[in-house]
Amino acid sequence: MTIRVLLVDDHAILREALRVMLEQEGDISVVAEAKDGQTALDLAAKAEIDVIVMDAAMPDMSGAETTRRLLRKNPKTKVLALSAYTDRRFVSEMMEAGALGYVTKVAASDKLLEAIRATAQGKTYLCPIVSAVLLDSMRNPKAARVQGKTRLGRREREVLGLLAEGRSSPEIGAQLHIAPSTVDVHRRNIMRKLDIHSVAELTKYAIREGLTSS
Repeated sequence: MTIRVLLVDDHAILREALRVMLEQEGDISVVAEAKDGQTALDLAAKAEIDVIVMDAAMPDMSGAETTRRLLRKNPKTKVLALSAYTDRRFVSEMMEAGALGYVTKVAASDKLLEAIRATAQGKTYLCPIVSAVLLDSMRNPKAARVQGKTRLGRREREVLGLLAEGRSSPEIGAQLHIAPSTVDVHRRNIMRKLDIHSVAELTKYAIREGLTSS
């Protein structure tokens, strides 16, 4: 039986690479692609899909929220999270939303095919990197809580917290006594380190990690 797959990711180049890889397999067919959550919901309502490979972090509607909405309308569809993030919070959010599996983009070339076939059968699948992160968080919960914070430097955490509160670069610069251009450099570095591409997603990250004053 052919596994019908919907690819959901806001990066067109990645979708193309995944589609090429998957369509080399005789038992997998990519029937549709979506660049955001709403498009994924629309496509899932029209096409017969067995497995949705879902990016966990997308602008406008997160992978977790898209998964929740999708499974309310299509409870038999299987969702497999594919993400650059290994943070416990991202994994937990996707699994709690109803995803059956979680694979990192780094591991996709080796583990994605295995994960799709497992989730198509209704089995839970976590790639080894994610399994190790979850096991470590169970053994050392305090370290897991600060994992996201320690990825950034002190000044970067300060800038991120103020960005999440809606402050402009000049306002942040005035408060931290640095130039607005330096604030912009910090913002770009933060986005690069976290592989986040919008202020909205930065805000969500800052709230999850407790970097805001609210």
